Amino acid sequence: MNASPILLRPGALDLALLRAVQEGEPPLCLEPGCRTAIDAAQATVTRVLAEGRTVYGVNTGFGLLAQTRIAAADLDTLQRSLVRSHAAGVGAPLPESTVRLVLVLKIASLARGHSGVRAELIEALLALYTHGIRPLIPSRGSVGASGDLAPLAHLAAVLIGEGEATYRGVRMSGAAALAAAGLAPLALAPKEGLALLNGTQVSTALALEGLFAAENLLVAALVTGSLSVEAALGSRRPFDARIHAVRGHAAQIDIAAACRALLDHSEIERSHEHCGKVQDPYSLRCQPQVMGACLEQIRHAAAVLLTEANAVSDNPLVFAADDDILSGGNFHAEPVAFAADGLALALAETGALAERRIAMLIDANLSNGLPAFLVAHGGLNSGFMAAQVTAAALASENKSLAHPASVDSLPTSANQEDHVSMATFAARRLAELAANTAGIVAIEWLAAAQGVDLRAPHRSSAALRTALALLRAAVPFYERDRCFAPDIARATALIEGGQLRAAVRDALPAGLLPSG
Repeated sequence: MNASPILLRPGALDLALLRAVQEGEPPLCLEPGCRTAIDAAQATVTRVLAEGRTVYGVNTGFGLLAQTRIAAADLDTLQRSLVRSHAAGVGAPLPESTVRLVLVLKIASLARGHSGVRAELIEALLALYTHGIRPLIPSRGSVGASGDLAPLAHLAAVLIGEGEATYRGVRMSGAAALAAAGLAPLALAPKEGLALLNGTQVSTALALEGLFAAENLLVAALVTGSLSVEAALGSRRPFDARIHAVRGHAAQIDIAAACRALLDHSEIERSHEHCGKVQDPYSLRCQPQVMGACLEQIRHAAAVLLTEANAVSDNPLVFAADDDILSGGNFHAEPVAFAADGLALALAETGALAERRIAMLIDANLSNGLPAFLVAHGGLNSGFMAAQVTAAALASENKSLAHPASVDSLPTSANQEDHVSMATFAARRLAELAANTAGIVAIEWLAAAQGVDLRAPHRSSAALRTALALLRAAVPFYERDRCFAPDIARATALIEGGQLRAAVRDALPAGLLPSG
């Protein structure tokens, strides 16, 4: 039985819906009530043109050519030419998950009723989503101001029967994809090409994917970090609620509570409760402080990106109630760029802290009795030696990738667009950061699991045993050296696919993550 469509409410999207679109292809339908505002805005555009008023991008050229008035007979050609000229992206196509998000964000923005487009245009975009047509959007070519012009032009090209797309996973021309789905190319009306190209939907979609990856990795790192506490016979005192209450950061308090929940009722803890150890390395005892700061960045980015996902970010904007069309700059993606830069810091620090715990676990001087490199017969076996080197390499790469993109700007359009956000790159590079961090956390999962298994017969907490069982179903204990890469890949897939997050969901405090 087909699932019932989810109602798409312009201006009221939530993160749970957006995550569902990113992870799959839920059927969607547009809230019928938004038609009134859409029709009113489009009627305003028609009336303004009939009155002979000059409106940027409707009957003028674009950018520095805004002073050029376009004849009425050429207005449709103007919009089609805009799409063609701006379809200038380069690089590998964006993943289909990103394109799905872009389509939904563009539909929701245009359906707010301030863009002056016809309902038919919005319905055509929804048809692309529903029929499995995914425009091929090159990943490079946007500076994140005047909207994601080049990427969105490649999306718009498919609507008019040009460009390239995949249809049910098969790559073909845009015209062929429409024909295969039984759809006809759309002839653009005044303002519609500009409304499609202006907007922050590509940078926002990429940043949302970075947000969802950061959430998965935060939970995964809490699990692996807690397993490392167990493996290294770490103290529970640093997670005491009183410590975090007197500092007052909400996210730090929440992370400490999550660590307590994951570590609760452990035989390993009871096995060393009377040891004389005073303090653990920072990578163990400062997890609430560091991961709490990461969670703060994630929560802030989530709030910014949810606002942007519900925004109207094209230009000019139509205010039908006032019979007015205003040219502004909502297409400038600086809020998205800042949010993406914050997520980059969170991802890099999540990986950096995990790498330090791996280094601690393989060091027999720090790991409280574990064998060097976490394997028996050291010398004959190298154990986790090279795996930690891989983690260090990934952590080092992340330091460069985490450099803020938003501090850069390169003027475009003959200096008319003289300050840009670089939001699209800021958001796009989150995928690489997340992949690196997933690799690091996967290696820690393997190392910490090895350490916990070496503490047998004492067992870990119920929540952590669930995480261990998930890993051990894919990766066996290391009796002796074997090729590490397949094991890292299997653990990474369980993290990136959300299986580890799902396995411990019930053990974590409610409301920990923005998307639930």
